[in-house]
Amino acid sequence: MQKLNLLFTKDGLQYQICKGKTVQKEIFYFPDENSHADFISTKLDEILSKEDFQQIQVISALNHFSLQKDSFTNHENGLDLIAFNADVDKENEGLMLSINKKFEVQFYYSFPNEYYNKIKSLNLPTNFNFSGENFLQKINVKNHKEIHINLYHHQCEFLALDANKLVLYNNLDINSEVDFLYFVMFTLSKINFGLKETKFFVYGETTENETFISELKKFVNNLDIVFDNIHQQNFILS
Repeated sequence: MQKLNLLFTKDGLQYQICKGKTVQKEIFYFPDENSHADFISTKLDEILSKEDFQQIQVISALNHFSLQKDSFTNHENGLDLIAFNADVDKENEGLMLSINKKFEVQFYYSFPNEYYNKIKSLNLPTNFNFSGENFLQKINVKNHKEIHINLYHHQCEFLALDANKLVLYNNLDINSEVDFLYFVMFTLSKINFGLKETKFFVYGETTENETFISELKKFVNNLDIVFDNIHQQNFILS
């Protein structure tokens, strides 16, 4: 049985065709200045109509989200909570929920109705998840202060943990190494994480973001590159 893995990021779409644990095909799509407005939608149509698969996994790294304790139950307010962080189009985005029991948190996230309907119209077994929850599933946490950074193409996810407790999650654009370094340093000061006591772990598109990592190493003492995305090996999708 073959599975289609779809990863939606802020400006792109990646997919894998997998059989068991073997990735048989992997393709990225990123629009440029000449791409039409429905570039991602068109590529999704092509994938869904041309590829051979019997089940689907969808991961959204679109940065329309709100993080809450897992005890929060006012689900009808999910889109309003997301709207504090992002411009939500309530007519064209649907509310989704991902729960992480280990860290006792849940992510409300919105996902374009257009994409959702196209995927569900195939009537195949399908699982939707938010990348932040998926990220939490994959990390190994020790009993000290840690920063985990998952790098994408012009985007990243940022986790701060202290004594196995999630202190902060963010999903943000990376348009400048300087701006992101400022964000890291500012955030550490706000949550009282000292540079000498904090361990950094980096995943994802580390080669593409080599300059950022080199600059970060100038300020932090403990930094490990845990997973470097290479062809047919992707941290979030694997």
